[in-house]
Amino acid sequence: MLVEIARDPQVRVRDLADHIGITQRGVQKVLADLYQAGYLTRERVGRRNRYGLNLDEHFRHPTEAGLPIRLLINLFVARDERDSP
Repeated sequence: MLVEIARDPQVRVRDLADHIGITQRGVQKVLADLYQAGYLTRERVGRRNRYGLNLDEHFRHPTEAGLPIRLLINLFVARDERDSP
């Protein structure tokens, strides 16, 4: 979900659900968890949300706990840029 938000900070919950393959309610729960944990911020822009990522926040899983999420985001966003025509 973090990668999808990095690709499109104004992505809709409906679109996240479609891309990831979970329900909209599931997306809302994950977004709330990420917000509470400090991984993302939300800003209301008109009728939509704009999300920001805290790229310096570290992964929670013990095997990656010392690594910032920036590494994951940069890996996928850089790949997307290379694959674009």
